[in-house]
Amino acid sequence: MPGFRVETPQHGYDAIVERGSLDRIAEFLPPRAGKVFVVTTADVWKFHGARVEQALAERPHQVLFFPGGERRKKMAEVEALAEQMMAGGGDRSSVVVAFGGGIVTDVAGFLAAVFMRGVPVIQVPTTLLAQVDAAVGGKTGVNLVAGKNLVGSFHQPLVVLIDPDVLKTLPEREYRAGLYEIIKCGVIRDAGLFRVLAEGADRVFAQEPQTVDRIIADAVRIKAEVVTADEREGDLRRILNFGHTVGHALEADTQYQRFLHGEAVAFGMRAATALAERVVQLPRTEASQIQDVIGTYGPIPTLAGITASSLFRRLSADKKTVQGKVHFVLPVKIGEVKIVTGVDDLAVIEAIEAALAS
Repeated sequence: MPGFRVETPQHGYDAIVERGSLDRIAEFLPPRAGKVFVVTTADVWKFHGARVEQALAERPHQVLFFPGGERRKKMAEVEALAEQMMAGGGDRSSVVVAFGGGIVTDVAGFLAAVFMRGVPVIQVPTTLLAQVDAAVGGKTGVNLVAGKNLVGSFHQPLVVLIDPDVLKTLPEREYRAGLYEIIKCGVIRDAGLFRVLAEGADRVFAQEPQTVDRIIADAVRIKAEVVTADEREGDLRRILNFGHTVGHALEADTQYQRFLHGEAVAFGMRAATALAERVVQLPRTEASQIQDVIGTYGPIPTLAGITASSLFRRLSADKKTVQGKVHFVLPVKIGEVKIVTGVDDLAVIEAIEAALAS
């Protein structure tokens, strides 16, 4: 299976897509690594903890359980984990292993970034969404009441170990949520990947290994290429936010309780696609293809009670808003997007309304 190199000013590392890679964690520890702290959740540990214990059997390690859930993704939980590391003998030689879904990769990565002013982290994502997005690229952080991921740091891992085998225990809803992030990759940068998703839904849902490994590898390749070109979201990396601007507003508006992140991104992609028709003249045929593929991998949970005006008000709190200007990533065709600012408010509201009605 392939590995994709991510090169950043911090350091270069590999994102490895390989069945069985979960068993290789110890191979990537630094030669003088001290105690290893595995941050995970009880449900992930129940299914896959024995493999990690075996992989780290010859290295001093401790498991730290994070409660999980978007509402627990906050500074207080990072502080609690750091206190446990200190009580367990953590020091500057310690290594954090982030072993879980996107919330764990964000929280554990941020913990590693700030503990002792920074210790190494190995990312071992166990959900599809984390494998193709959250674990690659070094973005870590926690939420504030005002919005998602508003406190964080760029902290690149030593390695990202992506083992598609772990997806077998993933609930169907979580699996679908990750597929939306892969749809995103196809829309922004790879029309071929988009076609695989459009034409091969049966194989994707059945988790046919060759198909699943292909779409994961393509998505990771795209993320690695973009992060290498733009680590800190100065320009190109912003294209990865397709669907996230309105998606984050939806998550915040529902107190992070109704939607998985991928589901919110799917709604955001619907709104962004509708906006692209109005603002950058995305052809109607291509807009319909994007909307159809999003629908194929649905359903998105009910949107009852959510209003376009409420979501619109949330947009100014998004971390991608700069000096009051909201940036939208809009497709001009399948496989290519552009970043647009200064969009008319009415057009944004109409696009959100169209997404709510779809």
